[in-house]
Amino acid sequence: MSEFPPSSLRPLIEKIFDLLRTRKETISVAETASGGLISACLLSTPGASTIYKGGLTVYTLDSRIAYTGWTPQHLENYRGPTPEIVAEIAENVRGTLKSTYTVCESGTAGPTGGTTRNRTPGYVALAVSTPSGTVTREVETGTAEREKNMVLFAGEGLKLVRDLLVGEVKPTTSAL
Repeated sequence: MSEFPPSSLRPLIEKIFDLLRTRKETISVAETASGGLISACLLSTPGASTIYKGGLTVYTLDSRIAYTGWTPQHLENYRGPTPEIVAEIAENVRGTLKSTYTVCESGTAGPTGGTTRNRTPGYVALAVSTPSGTVTREVETGTAEREKNMVLFAGEGLKLVRDLLVGEVKPTTSAL
């Protein structure tokens, strides 16, 4: 078995855990292409139950309808992951799980994908929903290696959470 959590993510996990625990805040997760790695990273820390409210791996469009507030109308207009889509999912899941924050990612891990920017391997859209609004980010990893992208996507989600918690990024007004 490979090392878990990846050593590259451990400092992020520890920082997020310490900040949330100190502030008595909680987090939930909604992820697609990272396949549950964000949740697994957060849960790898002893005492995770004090900060972790729950997580969803909503890899398929059907699972998004079942668990994230999506409707058939979302499917009609779906053209791949976008910051707006992940923000909406994060806001819905945060409200449902009643966590202080929800991090959401959706991307194309590869090795195949589409031709538009948000469907090419290595693209990920990220969001963190908070009580005062949501922050989003887009990242292109530059690789089509599926397993590598899954870890990179999880890392980017954790980085966005950390950046928000330390004040490096600020949320915009909530859409909900």
